Amino acid sequence: MLTLINPHHAEHAGRQEMFRGRLVDCHEVPDRLHYVRDELQRRAIGPQRPPEVGDAVLDAALARVHEPRYLHFLANAWDDWVALDPANAQRDALPSVWPLPQAHAFRHDRVPLNAAARLGLFAFDSGTPLMAGTWRAARAGAACALAAAQAVLAGERSAFALTRPPGHHAGPGFYGGYCFLNNAAIAAQALRDGGHARVAVLDVDYHHGNGTQTIFYERADVLTLSLHGDPHTEYPFFLGHADETGAGAGEGFNRNWPLPRGTGTAAWRAALDEALQAVAGFGATALVVPLGLDTYEGDPISGFELRSGDYPAIGAALAALGLPTVFTFEGGYAVAEVGVNAANLLEGFERAA
Repeated sequence: MLTLINPHHAEHAGRQEMFRGRLVDCHEVPDRLHYVRDELQRRAIGPQRPPEVGDAVLDAALARVHEPRYLHFLANAWDDWVALDPANAQRDALPSVWPLPQAHAFRHDRVPLNAAARLGLFAFDSGTPLMAGTWRAARAGAACALAAAQAVLAGERSAFALTRPPGHHAGPGFYGGYCFLNNAAIAAQALRDGGHARVAVLDVDYHHGNGTQTIFYERADVLTLSLHGDPHTEYPFFLGHADETGAGAGEGFNRNWPLPRGTGTAAWRAALDEALQAVAGFGATALVVPLGLDTYEGDPISGFELRSGDYPAIGAALAALGLPTVFTFEGGYAVAEVGVNAANLLEGFERAA
């Protein structure tokens, strides 16, 4: 399995995030990627290289998924934050005010001149710090996802975009959940543009892939599926219910399996089997897997009970679909274990494939 590694990921290293009313050390840290990279190298699970994608090609791919004003915001957010107050150079940017989506209450069509207000316009939480290197890291991560899709289009059976910050919470015009650019959506769109008529996105992260769902919600050519913690009690709370099935042309092409905190392997695998059947029934010709390893029993901010020994069989089940597959690295915050869990799943996929 070819692995595309983000060479700039460590430039995004937040100091603190807001977590349940407290400023705490960030859970999403550079070591997450290092543990995965090192374990893949130790087991010799395929070659590793940085992405080779030109700026113009990457910009075009980003514009296929994200809104122009949002991309402009991300590209300039840090400079604008520091221009607001030179002392801001010593602190990460976090929003403190949001326009709620209530009729006649707040407008979303005007981009405010104040940089702090712009953070709130485009962010949906205060747990996703933005810093000097965020845009460069996020762009390089998107390049990994695009290069992984290009490799699959060129004949690779599978490819893994090993990058951070993650991406599946980022929507067409918003960020949050540690995510700025939606790597899985970028890969899925690239596969569509490269000739695959039907692409399935099967998200196995503990947290619902709300950004990916939003991007494709009104489309019938990309099937979006997500197994995740029940949003009645779990982040991101406001999306991911079972009755969200798509809209317009996309009606019936989105499915969610919200599962209760404490879900173990048997119940989780039963949901996965249903999702795999949905992929097959859709007639997908390619698959994208937002690969979250925060389903692990020891994850500090999640609540499922999968064990390290469960992941090889999950990889094998995904491989049994027989589809060209792109993996994008998403969650997994038991940092010391995330490498073993990722390698277990990818190794299981490789052996079955």
